[in-house]
Formats: sequence, structure tokens, C-alpha cells
Amino acid sequence: MSIKLAQGGRPDELEMRTCYCNTLMELAARDDRIVVLDADLMKSMGMMPFKLKYPDRAFDVGVQEANMIGVAAGLSATGKVPFAHSFGPFATRRCFDQVFLSAAYARLNVRIVGSDPGITAAYNGGTHMPFEDLGIMRNVPGITIIEPTDAAMLKDIVIQTADLYGVFYIRLLRRNAVRIYEDGSRFEIGKAVPLRDGTDATVFAMGYLVNESLRAADMLAEDGISLRVVNMFTLKPIDKEMIIKCAEETGAIVTAENHSIINGLGSAVAEVLSEHCPVPLRRVGVRDMFGEVGPVDYLAKRFGLTAEDVARNVREAIELKAQRKR
Repeated sequence: MSIKLAQGGRPDELEMRTCYCNTLMELAARDDRIVVLDADLMKSMGMMPFKLKYPDRAFDVGVQEANMIGVAAGLSATGKVPFAHSFGPFATRRCFDQVFLSAAYARLNVRIVGSDPGITAAYNGGTHMPFEDLGIMRNVPGITIIEPTDAAMLKDIVIQTADLYGVFYIRLLRRNAVRIYEDGSRFEIGKAVPLRDGTDATVFAMGYLVNESLRAADMLAEDGISLRVVNMFTLKPIDKEMIIKCAEETGAIVTAENHSIINGLGSAVAEVLSEHCPVPLRRVGVRDMFGEVGPVDYLAKRFGLTAEDVARNVREAIELKAQRKR
């Protein structure tokens, strides 16, 4: 890994969807195996430049997500490297059987991209708001699940996965993320990235909650609490070594995800802790609820996904740690 952190927590000037399209166009220019598929969302995903430049390598299958995965699997079987996109709930729960059988069980080479994760679906509302997509996809044997944090990470991940073989689920925001990394940073899939050191507790965060966790660390520092922040951008395979190391060194863990606490990051970390290093754990995430319509700021408060929620759970985990020592 070669990582340089950005300063200031500012919104990225480059939309994630623009980065996604630009990166695939760069790859396609030197690799004729690269093809893209979409389910009537090429304009929404910003993929029209790719379609105009490579019309014979861009497939809009219409509102037929299950068929899209079947087509992607077929293209893979002919030696192509497909990237198939739809909104998160439709790229996962609507076509899970095709992902499981046509792609993974058949040992094919398919990248599935689910956009607008969790509350970032905003005004598209509950039908388009995936709080369960990571949990669904975790069940696929051998799948790799990644949530790039910003455009710099997304570019590196797309480039890496183009040269890897297997089934990948890439969960990404379409619009502007908060910039965490500088351009040119390089990441190792399956290895978490420490963002801030701390001694009292560790928060493992993904996606939208990475910046909220950094904000929480600043809040807690004002009260003398030292919070370690780690970006767990790969959910599967999860970085067990990092989880165990942080549990041993800080003695209290919090997970933070823009997803249900059921079978997502919180569950994955809990599995590792229970088997290897049981310590107090608190989970920040959606609590067994459906999504709803609203702006992201409102939804973050509605579902308990703010920096304040992270900070509160950190305090609870630290108190539990203290109780064990009494």
C-alpha cells in the first residue's frame, strides 16, 4: 500500500460516478476485454461517455437486473471482463440467484457494482435504499466485497479488480464523497487502513461512516478520549489480523456502517472478536428498519449514523471495558 491522507474532510470535486466512468474508459483504451453493463441507468451512473466511445462494449439491458447478471456471466465465459451496475438493492436482492449460480458457482469473472448505498439513496426512498445488500452478498462463497471511500480509492480498486479473477461486489456512492485520500494512493484489497491512532477504543468504519468516525474522534479528543479510526473498506475477506490487533491494544471496539447492523460490518467484526479476542463491542448502523425518503443529513440522524452516534457508542464501549476491570 502507498497511501497519502487528504486534509480537511472536504467534499471531493470529482463525483464517484465520473471517476468510475473515466477509469473504465482508461482501462478500455488498453484492454479490449473491458465491457460494461447497466440496467437502464447509464445516464444516472454517468456512463454515457463510455457508451459513446465504445458502443460495442456497452450493454444497457433495460430494467432486467437478473438478466444483466446472466449476460455478464456469459461475457465472462467468452473472456471478457464485465462491470455490471445497478442501484444497490437491484444489483443484489433482485438478482441474487443469478449472482450465486450464474457468476459465483460457475467460477466466472464478474464485477457487480451497486450504487447509492444506504441513506445516500436519499429521495429515491425505501425501495431504493439498500440496508441489506452487504449482508446478502456476504453469503456468496468466494466473493470479494469492497466499499471504496472516495474517488481516489475507487480508481485504484477498479484498476485492481480489472486484473483479478472472481466475483466482486463494489458498493459506491454515485455523487461526491468526502475526500479522505489523495490521488495516486494505492490500497491492498483485504487489508484495512488505519486513519488515526488511539488507545482507548477502536472504530472500524466503512463508506459514509468513515468521515463521521473521524469527526467523532475529534469530538472525543476534546474530552481526553483517544479513538483509533480504521477504514475497513473490504468487508470480505475481512482483515482479521487488524481486528484482533486493535482489540488487544485498545480493548473496546465500535463498528460504523451505512447498512443494517444485521450481517454487515458489525456482524463480521463480532464473529472475529467472539472467536479470537472477546472485548466490548458496540455497533453503529441501521437497526432492523426499512429506509425512507429524505435528505442524507436527516436520514443520518433518523437512523443513528452521525458522528454523535459514533461518539456515544464509543463512550459506551469504553465504559463496558472499565466495568470489566472493576
